[in-house]
Amino acid sequence: MLNLIKTRRSIRKFTSQQIDDTQLTQIIEAGSWAPSGLNNQPWKCAVVQDPPTKKSLSKFTHYSSIIEGAPLCIAVFLDTAVSYDRTKDIQAIGAFIQNMLLAIHTLGLGGVWLGEILKNKEKLSQLLQAPETLELMAVIALGHPAEKIGKGSRKSVEEILFLKK
Repeated sequence: MLNLIKTRRSIRKFTSQQIDDTQLTQIIEAGSWAPSGLNNQPWKCAVVQDPPTKKSLSKFTHYSSIIEGAPLCIAVFLDTAVSYDRTKDIQAIGAFIQNMLLAIHTLGLGGVWLGEILKNKEKLSQLLQAPETLELMAVIALGHPAEKIGKGSRKSVEEILFLKK
């Protein structure tokens, strides 16, 4: 399991091969097993596959080529109607996204968590006709990798810890 975590990388270039519905279901189901406060599961998703919608979506970010080049994008929303603690719910959304990214990697696919698009979250919500109770948290672009996965680097445990008693 640690190897899976250590080998996951953000992939920004994809082949044109589509993601099948079984894989998509597995990815979203993996996300749904993330922890959430009071098990409120405050996440909702919109899947975008059709080229015209991806083209419109891509106009809301500097990373338009990633969105247009991905066979599939998942917009992840916080469902404020079931929210009970904003901080805990946003943390849960992060866990939901990480679970999906790990599932994407497990399936031999690649994905990237796009956050810069949040500067236009209201416009994106309008485009996707999201109910007013949904707040955009991120977009994940995914597909079959068209680039090699590089080696990652991280701070050492000693650099991360500030206290160990």
